[in-house]
Amino acid sequence: MTFTRRSFLKASAAGFGAAVLSLGITGCTFDENDDETIEISFDHGVASGDPLSDSLILWTRVTPLDTAASSIKVQWQAATDPNFNNISHDGEALVTTASDFTLKVDLQGLDANTTYYYRFISNGKASPVGSGKTLPTGSIDQVKFAVISCANYPAGFFHVYGEIAKQTDLDAVLHLGDYIYEYGNGGYASQDAALLGRLLPQDNSEEILNLTDYRKRYAHYRTDRNLQAAHSHCAFITVWDDHEVTNDTWREGAQNHNDGEGEFSERKLHALQAYFEWMPIRNVTDKERIYRRFEFGDLVSLYMLDTRVLARDEQLNYGDFDLTSAQGQSDFVSAISSPSRALLGNEQLTWLTDGMTTSSAQWQVLGQQVLMTKMYLPFEILHLLVTLQVTQAGGGDIAPLLAQANTMFAELAQIKGRILVGDPTVTDAERARVDTTAPYNLDAWDGYAYEREVLLGTAIALQKNLVVLAGDTHNAWAGQLTTDATNPIAASQHAGVEFATSSVSSPGLEEYLALNTQGPEVTAQMEQVIPLLVNDLVYNNLVDRGYLTITFTPEQATAKWQYVSSIKTASYTMQTERSNELHVIAGQPQIQG
Repeated sequence: MTFTRRSFLKASAAGFGAAVLSLGITGCTFDENDDETIEISFDHGVASGDPLSDSLILWTRVTPLDTAASSIKVQWQAATDPNFNNISHDGEALVTTASDFTLKVDLQGLDANTTYYYRFISNGKASPVGSGKTLPTGSIDQVKFAVISCANYPAGFFHVYGEIAKQTDLDAVLHLGDYIYEYGNGGYASQDAALLGRLLPQDNSEEILNLTDYRKRYAHYRTDRNLQAAHSHCAFITVWDDHEVTNDTWREGAQNHNDGEGEFSERKLHALQAYFEWMPIRNVTDKERIYRRFEFGDLVSLYMLDTRVLARDEQLNYGDFDLTSAQGQSDFVSAISSPSRALLGNEQLTWLTDGMTTSSAQWQVLGQQVLMTKMYLPFEILHLLVTLQVTQAGGGDIAPLLAQANTMFAELAQIKGRILVGDPTVTDAERARVDTTAPYNLDAWDGYAYEREVLLGTAIALQKNLVVLAGDTHNAWAGQLTTDATNPIAASQHAGVEFATSSVSSPGLEEYLALNTQGPEVTAQMEQVIPLLVNDLVYNNLVDRGYLTITFTPEQATAKWQYVSSIKTASYTMQTERSNELHVIAGQPQIQG
């Protein structure tokens, strides 16, 4: 079978991930001693998501202990108090094998800025109680999000989710993707999984390719108690990144989709179906069009974007250009800045810029996957990092390369420091070492520069307060969003800021630089040197797992990074000494300490 765009849309619109509408009290009996003909359990907890001012998605999954069961009746209740004295909605529905026994309920007619409590009952068993909050309307004083991404189950414990469940003042949790990973046991970041008791189950221990595989992977992740606690505590607003399908996904393929693994479009459809079944996300007819907008009164317009599935062109590869020649360098610059090169695509980019144009909210906030900040490193460093990564992957001795990298970083930082203070003794050769730069990651916005310039130029022209949120890299970053000197709308100007969260459990740049084996002094040096060498970078944390909170008021946005001491031990503490807080003032698109 060949999957065309038309066949994809037809399959996508077939109804998977659809929610049952709940308009209020139905009068149905909600009896905890209901018929127990089928023994069930609520192994995967409850969740809420996609809040609007008058509606909220509820989610659960019923696990039949009788494998022959094909349909199960589930009831729900929602109330404005945790004891369910003030019930606003109830109802019942059948869940079946067609939806993997998942249920989504779309509560309608809710009050704005109100916390609702909910629960499910089936065959005499009650689910845990969850809570979620609707969006505010009108003039408001504060909005606060927790921002997370990149949770790899075999890589370590999900302590970060547990910490988010302790937050008492969140309006929503923004999950920026890589909610699951597609690899099997023995794959990426799984070297400690057996020791930690985090191996994937035997019936889902290989790389996932089909619908059954993806469903089982979500089911296993959702047995994690910390993840369940976060979901039941607060409404999630989610987008996918690549690993919900497979590594480095783009519109028509992926780095980790190989010969013998079937047609990519079919794999993608299976992945998206499982996502819409297992995540508390509002249904859409075309499952590729996940981008959507949330209004938090007059304070925040939140745009959740897709930079992966819908429109992304295939990533460029340095190996395709002769960067030792002037022509090759020119070809490379032309390629990454080509107007025909899409990350969002014309449809989504137009939707976004139109939304920013019409929005009257104080803050325009983009929830998306990959770094938008220009992450240009000196070319000699970039070349060495690639060599280091290849050597490491091949099992070679990296110690000499690490020593060379440390020396090179220190030398270049010293030269950059001299340039910044106007040292007249800096030679042309030294200046060239620092100024000859290239983007570190072509999978990020650096590989799709044209659309970034359109977006940033629009923010400047509209005089909007732009804050971009990102995940993907597994490390924490803060950067200035600055237009190119060639931008036709506003050349070389600050357009906004970017705050990027660390990962829940996936390892980051520290793994390739072996920072965890070199001691805290080397880490501290690298965390000072990299923002010095990358012009638009203000802050980084290269070693810690954690999450970001972002708080908006009419006057400022405050980003705070918080980190756990370890994901490799069952017990942990919060690393208060590593926490960091940065601000941006409304009308002044520059990061402040």
